[in-house]
Amino acid sequence: MIRGMFRNILLVVYVVVGVIVANSHHYFVHLSGARPILSAVLAVVLWPLVLLGVNLHIK
Repeated sequence: MIRGMFRNILLVVYVVVGVIVANSHHYFVHLSGARPILSAVLAVVLWPLVLLGVNLHIK
C-alpha cells in the first residue's frame, strides 16, 4: 500500500516537472493543431531529453 502511494507520488512529480520543463522550452505556445499538441505531450513525457537539448517539435 505504501509502495503504491509512493509510486503515484513519483509519477505526479515526474509529470509536474515535465510540464515545467516543456513550458520553459515553449512547447505550450501554439497548441492549435495535432502536431503541436503531440510535441507538447512528448516534451512532458520525455522531459529529460528536452533538458539534454533534443528538439521534440514535430514538423
